[in-house]
Amino acid sequence: MFEDVKTKLQKAVSKKPAGKKNKLAVFVDGPNILRKEFDIDLSEIKDALTDFGEIKIAKVFLNQFASNKLVEAVVNEGFEAVITVGDVDVAMAVEATEAVFNPSVQGIAFVTRDSDFLPALVKAKHHGKEAIAVLIEEAAAAALKNTADAVVYLKK
Repeated sequence: MFEDVKTKLQKAVSKKPAGKKNKLAVFVDGPNILRKEFDIDLSEIKDALTDFGEIKIAKVFLNQFASNKLVEAVVNEGFEAVITVGDVDVAMAVEATEAVFNPSVQGIAFVTRDSDFLPALVKAKHHGKEAIAVLIEEAAAAALKNTADAVVYLKK
């Protein structure tokens, strides 16, 4: 009975028409998130975003020093590994900004620990996209927390 009431309440509160899920673009700041001390699994990121919609673009940005094992793990989780020789943050911000102008994307999630992506997050909001910050609580950037439409904390 409780489950039935909960389901009805969720449907009543939902902004989306039944059967329609937002399409998400997810951008992971690999060097800042995929660290041994955080023990974050990419499947946790996917699970954390299921309530926001269906992931259509999933990219993990890594530097040229990423091990083949890490790249393989990223691909095995269904993410695209983007290897950059230059600054990972710049490459990620450019790709995220490009997704802002993709009409088939309704939400953009930034998985990071710092405020470097604040301009891209603001651009997403200005263009009507749901801006989601996926953070590790104690290392989270205040600017992202205070600007995003939604904040999700990963369990460490």
